[in-house]
Amino acid sequence: MIPQLLKAACGMALALGGTVAQAGAITVTDVAGRELTVDAPVDRVILGEGRQIYLLAALQPRDPFEHVVGWREDFPQADPDNYAAYAAKFPELKDIPTFGGFKDGTFDVEQAAALEPDVVLMNLEAKAATEDAAYDDKLAELGIPILYVDFREAPLEHTIPSMRLMGKLLGEEAAAEAFIDFAEAQMARVTETIESADPERPRVFVDRAGGYSEDCCMSFGPGNFGEYVEIAGGTNIADGIIPNTFGSLNPEQIIAADPAHVVVTGGNWDAYVPGGAWVGVGPGADMDAARAKLDALTERTAMTGIEAVDTDNFHAIWHQFYNSPYYFVAVQRLAKWFHPELFADLDPETTLRELHERFLPVDYEPGYWLSLKEH
Repeated sequence: MIPQLLKAACGMALALGGTVAQAGAITVTDVAGRELTVDAPVDRVILGEGRQIYLLAALQPRDPFEHVVGWREDFPQADPDNYAAYAAKFPELKDIPTFGGFKDGTFDVEQAAALEPDVVLMNLEAKAATEDAAYDDKLAELGIPILYVDFREAPLEHTIPSMRLMGKLLGEEAAAEAFIDFAEAQMARVTETIESADPERPRVFVDRAGGYSEDCCMSFGPGNFGEYVEIAGGTNIADGIIPNTFGSLNPEQIIAADPAHVVVTGGNWDAYVPGGAWVGVGPGADMDAARAKLDALTERTAMTGIEAVDTDNFHAIWHQFYNSPYYFVAVQRLAKWFHPELFADLDPETTLRELHERFLPVDYEPGYWLSLKEH
């Protein structure tokens, strides 16, 4: 009789929008619009991308790896400096089983099943590949649901719903809402000022992973950093040329657009391109080395005669702002570069420091951006 009463009580609480301490079935909708019923709070989670830890860390800073039983192996390669910081504080992360990617077809369903996960969190960008390989059907047959989150394809649209979804799964709704409130308040410091002042918008070229390869130049269309530029009061020169979030411009298109600002996204990519020409910004970065690499990128053919080079409005910013829930910091930094007088009182570094102090388990280290304007 008692179990039935508890079940009824849980059902009533959920129906009323309340929360209960006991695990129980809840129905959630992921960012792909799929409605699934899962038992929550979940205890065992597989991360379809290692960098999903950026979201988990904000929800469970005491131990973001507590419920992670497996994850994709991208975190130490794509962001080795933050990986090192997390590994120093949570050395157990090195013992978590790793997987290949869903998109490259190296995910091991049998290995995943052996870990007995309650749920697999998958990035939205991998949905087509996941379905083509029938990973979703195979996992469903084993009673393991896939839930899609996104903070890369459409970060401004999907990061907050993804955070809320993960908060529900982990029983951390209050932590999720606290983070969301902070993010929205920080975004409003830019959007309200731009809306009120309606300033002239400078032309901006976002050089995605500039120097990563000899090809020039990858960029962003109307999404991701391209959208950050527009929100920050600039005009993305690739909008209207690159139809989707990611794509490339040729040197002639960049020279013809004559951008007033160039923003290079960079990171520590020694795992991918050892000793490459990429700009190594990120936590604890060697800023002298980063500045030298950034300066060298002004010599490329695509930068010939453009205003941004002549005025030193040539900047570098941490690439992972494109793939993390910390997008609002990037928007603030861009806004201050594009409109320094409008945002004289805005300090993106203070925002990033507060983010770490309030929400994240690792200490803040400077090094996330630089500009040739700042001699």
